Amino acid sequence: MKIHFYKYQATGNDFVMIDNRSGEFSLSVEQIQKICDRKFGVGADGLMLIEKHPELDFNLVYYNQDGSQSLCGNGSRAAMSFASYLKMVNGSASFNAYDGRHDATLGKDGIVRLKMNDTHGIRRYGDDLWIDTGAPHLMRFVKDIRSVNVFEEGRTIRYSETFKPAGTNANFVELLPDNTIFVRTYERGVENETLSCGTGVTAAALAATTKGYKSPVKIKTLGGELSVEFKISQSAASTEAFEEIFLVGPAKMVFKGELEL
Repeated sequence: MKIHFYKYQATGNDFVMIDNRSGEFSLSVEQIQKICDRKFGVGADGLMLIEKHPELDFNLVYYNQDGSQSLCGNGSRAAMSFASYLKMVNGSASFNAYDGRHDATLGKDGIVRLKMNDTHGIRRYGDDLWIDTGAPHLMRFVKDIRSVNVFEEGRTIRYSETFKPAGTNANFVELLPDNTIFVRTYERGVENETLSCGTGVTAAALAATTKGYKSPVKIKTLGGELSVEFKISQSAASTEAFEEIFLVGPAKMVFKGELEL
């Protein structure tokens, strides 16, 4: 089977994109893992299929590197850029993803502004915070983020008894001046550190409100810079409920090609 694919990256989070509007592709877990393998396939943190949707502009099917499914914030931004390349949308779109409907806009500068779903509640595990932004994320605030062994510490958190059986993503967050944070993430499904994680930086930005940070929070990652905008919900009883959440950052095509499976 030959598959025409497109490779995208969004602040270093990289993805294989497939135009599946014809509905001809139905990939197995093993095929997804092979495509994402960096030695035997194209190589990527995840794989996405863009499909038709009966009411919205498109349907986004996202797979992690291991074949599991979840919401991917950076992947959704890349999908918006890809849908624009395919001329399915022009500047703005409404699409269906793993956790429901999302709206997005693409500027002429290549910056994608993705609306995330509302988030309610922050859980506390000692000094750590946990938030679900379409995917589960634990935040650990650290002083020197570059000295953290993200693979070892992140893996310990991801597989800890506390979060079994599903596990959680683990984020390490350094508070910087000028309403800025630096975030590094161990991603569940990739089982390693990625250069950036959209749902992770969103969760980290919301968690930073407990440290006095306000919208928009500027974010540094190993793969580039993003920002997260949000409002604190006035209708909820808790001040730890957020709405009008936007993940903002670049996404671009790297190359395209043909893969034989």
